[in-house]
Amino acid sequence: MPPTLASLVHHSALKLTVRAGEEHLDAPVRWAHASELTDPVPYMEGGELLLITALKLDAEDPDAMRRYVKRLAAAGVVGLGFAVGVHYDDIPQALVDAAEGEGLPLIEVPRRTPFLAISKAVSAAIAADQYRAVTAGFAAQRELTRQALSDGPEGLLAALAGQVDGWAALYDASGAVVATAPEWASRRAARLTSDVERLRDRTAPASAVVAGAEDRVELHSIGTGRRPRAALAVGTASTLGTAERYALHSAIALLTLTTERNRSLHAAEARIGAAVLRMLLAGEPDHARTVAGELYGGLLDAPFRLVVAEVPASAPEGGDPLAGLTDAVESAAARAGEALLVVPYGERLVLLVVDGGAGAAACVAHAEQLESGRSEVREQGAGDDASLLMGLSAPAGPIAAATAYKQADQALSVARRRGRTLVEHEELAAGSVLPLLADDAVRAFADGLLRALYEHDATGRGDLIASLRAWLSRHGQWDAAAADLGVHRHTLRYRMRRVEEILGRSLDDPDVRMELWLSLKATSSGTE
Repeated sequence: MPPTLASLVHHSALKLTVRAGEEHLDAPVRWAHASELTDPVPYMEGGELLLITALKLDAEDPDAMRRYVKRLAAAGVVGLGFAVGVHYDDIPQALVDAAEGEGLPLIEVPRRTPFLAISKAVSAAIAADQYRAVTAGFAAQRELTRQALSDGPEGLLAALAGQVDGWAALYDASGAVVATAPEWASRRAARLTSDVERLRDRTAPASAVVAGAEDRVELHSIGTGRRPRAALAVGTASTLGTAERYALHSAIALLTLTTERNRSLHAAEARIGAAVLRMLLAGEPDHARTVAGELYGGLLDAPFRLVVAEVPASAPEGGDPLAGLTDAVESAAARAGEALLVVPYGERLVLLVVDGGAGAAACVAHAEQLESGRSEVREQGAGDDASLLMGLSAPAGPIAAATAYKQADQALSVARRRGRTLVEHEELAAGSVLPLLADDAVRAFADGLLRALYEHDATGRGDLIASLRAWLSRHGQWDAAAADLGVHRHTLRYRMRRVEEILGRSLDDPDVRMELWLSLKATSSGTE
């Protein structure tokens, strides 16, 4: 603790006496300063013990003393030391009354105690307090290091919470709470997720202070890269002191070292993961298992899903959508204790996640969050550009990894065409092929195939398009199709011969009938 007025009064060598404001002697003293100015306030910073002899003061004037003391109190001066036996044999009553009225401690300094002795006593006490803080900081650093080495981040957080007499929490790159100490702090830490996310968007190192009704929280980014890999929150009842500050900085340094080491390991794992993925896609699951070893747990032995993600060319500038997806999925998988494979694949990102696991659920949840944001943008009329596209395969195993990649790629193509963030391959298999006909290339083919028939009908020489649609819908049954059209079956036969003549194709060919039917569907979907 820094020196207080009480500790100076109790200093046996100074022989100081309290004349007013005795109830405020617990105020800490930042410095002792002598000034005979009638208004020393411009030179005060707050926290000083001001020492005077009243050389230039009319210390017996009550009004002047009230104004003088009021200015000192407003400037944060914590005490006034008055030297007796120099210009006044005793402290004038006007000054005593003014100090008592403002609650400002007034201390009588005997003639035999020089102001220099008081300044030295304050300086020595401040130096001793700083030495104690530094010593305590080194002790805290040793304890934090020991806990970090023996019990990991959880042990470090517990030691830090004890050092600052508060609580501590660690967040991962996605802003999710990884660990807290004590355990009761988990709810408090969870309420700071939005503040951690804002901190994550700033260039590291970054910090912020969140002042609440129950505590004061400091947030600090962890990591040396452009994007923080983690964040640390420390909650205390008041501002941290010097010793507590040492402990906090030591914890940040230790967590940064741990994070950077993990990043190096992560980079090595990514290279192994890329090799494993190439082997899986090349149809070499046994070699992939050998290379992976135990690194990915049972991921290659259980059904997994393969996710292919990319950033469209029309995506808004700023941010890193693929990194955001990686953070969300890695965080969810880590909390669930699941193995995960994340591999940059050209300009794409490929993920292998446990089927039905937390990683797969995180992909879906992340897509829903992005879709929700796009909906808000659409409602505001500010455009509709997707920031991320994803395709999700059906469940597969190592032998069928290449098939799973093709499924995910197909689903990604549909997501790109339909303007959706995520499309699952199972959704395509369970749906209809007709929505796919909305593709511009399909419509162009259909327009080219049927153009001659539309031009024939436009001359008023017959309704070949309607007749063709009715005949195909009735699977070539003449009587049923003619009844639908309200014409004689011979008329319908004549029209179908004209279709064959105009198109130069035989309606007996099932491929021709299929192309004509899909073309009719494609052109009608564009006009309905």
